[in-house]
Amino acid sequence: MALSARGLSLASLASCAFLVTGAFAQKSPPTAPAASAELSMPVFENGEAQVVPGFQDRASWIRHDLFVETEFDSDGDGRKDRMHVAVTRPQQTETEGLKVAVIYETSPYFAGTAPMSLDYFWSPKQELGAPPPMRKETPSIPHQSLRPVLSDTEVGTWVPRGFAVVHSSSPGTGLSEGCPTVGGDNESLAPKAVIDWLNGRAKGYTERTGGEEVKATWSTGKVGMIGTSYNGTLPLAAATTGVDGLEAIVPIAPNTSYYHYYRSNGLVRHPGGWMGEDIDVLYDFIHSGYPELRKDCDCKVRDEELRKNFDRQNGDWNSFWAGRDYLLDLKPLKAATLMAHAFNDWNVMPEHSVRIYRAIRAKGVPAMCYFHQGGHGGPPPLKLINRWFSRYLYGVQNGVEKDPRAWIVREGERQPTAYPEYPHPESSGVTLQLGLGGNDVGSLRTTRAPKVAAEKLVDDVAISGADLAQAPSSEHRLLYATEVLQEPVHLSGTARIKLRVASNAKTANLSVWLVQLPWDPKSRRIYDNVITRGWADPQNHSSLEKGEPLVPGKFYDLAFDLQPDDHVIPKGKQIGLMIFSSDQEFTLWPPKGTELTIDLGHVQLELPVVGGAKAYEKAITTR
Repeated sequence: MALSARGLSLASLASCAFLVTGAFAQKSPPTAPAASAELSMPVFENGEAQVVPGFQDRASWIRHDLFVETEFDSDGDGRKDRMHVAVTRPQQTETEGLKVAVIYETSPYFAGTAPMSLDYFWSPKQELGAPPPMRKETPSIPHQSLRPVLSDTEVGTWVPRGFAVVHSSSPGTGLSEGCPTVGGDNESLAPKAVIDWLNGRAKGYTERTGGEEVKATWSTGKVGMIGTSYNGTLPLAAATTGVDGLEAIVPIAPNTSYYHYYRSNGLVRHPGGWMGEDIDVLYDFIHSGYPELRKDCDCKVRDEELRKNFDRQNGDWNSFWAGRDYLLDLKPLKAATLMAHAFNDWNVMPEHSVRIYRAIRAKGVPAMCYFHQGGHGGPPPLKLINRWFSRYLYGVQNGVEKDPRAWIVREGERQPTAYPEYPHPESSGVTLQLGLGGNDVGSLRTTRAPKVAAEKLVDDVAISGADLAQAPSSEHRLLYATEVLQEPVHLSGTARIKLRVASNAKTANLSVWLVQLPWDPKSRRIYDNVITRGWADPQNHSSLEKGEPLVPGKFYDLAFDLQPDDHVIPKGKQIGLMIFSSDQEFTLWPPKGTELTIDLGHVQLELPVVGGAKAYEKAITTR
């Protein structure tokens, strides 16, 4: 079945575009291969948007930019900030009156970034609980004028399939006015303004000041957002405004809480690979806006808002961090959400997507998750994204909302395995307890050892977690292991630890790793050996908002989650629990020597085992 716009008037063509997509939405009939030069309307086959020859000629695409007026004035110049927006759309939207849905990506990165160098980071060599030594200022980003093209991401995928692609620069970056706020309200309201413009509710202009009005007469008003990392955070930010027209989002490795990105359970913790980075460093990294506005923004946002509130001294939760946690803003969200993340992403950790996915599912909003075993980034398969956008932007009844809710790429596999839900519905908690011998390798069993006591470790951040886990014996960590597995054990969900700890100092780091033993020293990928990790500040044993100095020698009870995971530990391995103090890769680096004492009789590790206790007991039973 081939569809052609030839011979139709502009008015009838615009109407026909909706009638055609509506017909597909009802039946999704098979279509002939996209081979006719007359095809100039979106075509769907097997529930997916197809490449259409009439949309493939890049030279014919219409590319233009504009400035969309927002509802805020974040730079304080007395005018509402305007965002720089770039559009790529099929020529038929101009010559034949075709209306199309929009794929939209917004970013603070399009106009360049500052050097991401340790030279400009905070020093991790800091006594815990002490004011941090001031860091060196980051060099300014050269200002760029990218017109009319901001980016080519997504255009080659979606324009040939009958979508327009829109890009915009975040506030205070590139040609967009305002100040970057790294999670502030204007970063949610800026993409909202662009979506409002696509629906005729906001105004766009040819220039930053003045200029002629530009209207999106070619837009159906249906918008889907996509992006990775910061670019994946912003679709969620926009969706929390509840803006009409934002029908679907695909956040890939999004940072959903800046507290969870830079802190863990009261502890100052750095993103993996970026030791010493913090929220003000990220501000400097993206602030590529107008030079004449930079000084005021630096003073108003970086110095007054970020640095005065981020509490790098203690790591406590406060209203500043609450204002940058999208979980707390989900009530207005109604966009169908396809989350994507890696279980081995130690930059933006998997809890970011898991916590949001669970909350959106609880709201009753359509949601799906895709998890894989790689590092930072990694989108879902194009087929899945296509089905998602075809369903929610063009109304194609492809049944994606009835598909399995979770897609998990297992270790060593390339294609995802479908789960009815994540965590796997058959997963339930199995509680393990410790036995003596943690400076060597103690036991980790479902029953308490006949003799339990307190065991000690001495902090030394100079020794890496990997080296500690491989050491047959060490005074710098406590390590406990299960029996050798006779069958694979499948973990799906979030492990949780409860423990009782004392320190000989008023402050201490606390780090926990779950590892596979014996450690494979030949593997270049740490996640072949590390299952998951977690961190906490014992000073926050009673409150995340207010830590208190530890009384040396006094025991405190803590309970916290490790990072979510889906991991199959193979036959022949052991599951190891390692408890130590300062984590060289993630925490601050205090002087060595702090001594932690763990009361083994009050430690419980709960593992989310598929098949529960019955499956676990079967796996550890000696044949």
